[in-house]
Amino acid sequence: MSLEFDVLVVGAGPAGLATAIRSRAEGLTVAVVDGASGPPVDKACGEGLMPDGVEALRRLGVDPTALDARPFGGIRYVDGDTVAEGTFPGTPGLGVRRTRLHAALVERAVEAGVDIRWQVKVTRLVEGPGGSFTALAAPTAAHRRSDRLTAGAEAAAAAAPLPARFLVGADGLLSRVRRWAGLGGRPSRSRRFGVRRHLRVPPVEVPRVVEVWWGDRCEAYVTPVGPEEVGIAMLWDGRTADFDALLAGFPRLAARLAGREVLSRDRGAGPLRQRVRGVVRGNVALVGDASGYVDAITGEGLSLAFHQAGALARALAAGDLAPYAAAQRRLGRLPDGTTRLLLAVERRPFLRRRAVRALAADPALFSRLLAVHAREAPLASLGWSGAARLVWRLARS
Repeated sequence: MSLEFDVLVVGAGPAGLATAIRSRAEGLTVAVVDGASGPPVDKACGEGLMPDGVEALRRLGVDPTALDARPFGGIRYVDGDTVAEGTFPGTPGLGVRRTRLHAALVERAVEAGVDIRWQVKVTRLVEGPGGSFTALAAPTAAHRRSDRLTAGAEAAAAAAPLPARFLVGADGLLSRVRRWAGLGGRPSRSRRFGVRRHLRVPPVEVPRVVEVWWGDRCEAYVTPVGPEEVGIAMLWDGRTADFDALLAGFPRLAARLAGREVLSRDRGAGPLRQRVRGVVRGNVALVGDASGYVDAITGEGLSLAFHQAGALARALAAGDLAPYAAAQRRLGRLPDGTTRLLLAVERRPFLRRRAVRALAADPALFSRLLAVHAREAPLASLGWSGAARLVWRLARS
């Protein structure tokens, strides 16, 4: 059987589209399939880009200034009466509605020559000789109704293979490609979830930074996503899924937002923690959230996905996925380590309060830590002096 495409990407979210765009730049033929009815597709996450993610977006050919987005210059932690703020040293981050970002990535992918097939759902993978996999896909019910397929045509469509040299699973946290390829890890005991809502606020109340409000077993994130719009995201341990109940746990924030116009329906995601055995098997590779996820607490998901997409495209062009597996581990080492550290602090209120007080007392140190986190400075730039300052501040707080 001749291969129709070099690369078949399952999932037309930011990670899948970025992989498709970068693969086209390497001269590969690429198809993307997604069960959604078409763009833009909204999701609960993916609205804050760290500075390195903004630069990666530019490399994809998407102009960040054309997204009606809002730059943010740093991160502000709020824990009770303590406020700590750090700034990025160079390029600001970017808050943008997921729908606007998705529409721009779809437009860029089409411009690059990517074959995007909406309302097409991969139903399973079939393993062939040598451990290679082929995807079987069917049109969604909405697609079948719109095309008025006969019963016989539906049966034929349901069994249709989509031949490709490589398969990329970019189908999110609960990736079925990951499961079908045998790459899923053991279930996590962590039951962290997220939920998001958008509100209209006066321009003077749109923050110039991303605010992180710390509570016991819950955090509230305020991200500027437009000239008069903020996204409010809650991350919590799964005790309740009611947005307003979670917001009530932050009385000062709730009072500030009271009466504001709601611009979107609440969207949730989770459980956030997803383990993997690996990100490559045979001709299958995983990218983005499908490649394993720790938590959204650091806001690094989009930026990491864009970096992974570049590494994966280079490996696909070379015809060898092994370098991507190594690159994926290397790219995730720092953000995953930072995420685990913050989660450990989040679970210990006494330590969390000391950490926020320490950062509040030393904004320059907070800014240095942000520069490392945003890949604007190497970890070595923190140095022994920076580590010693942090320990000293923790001890004094």
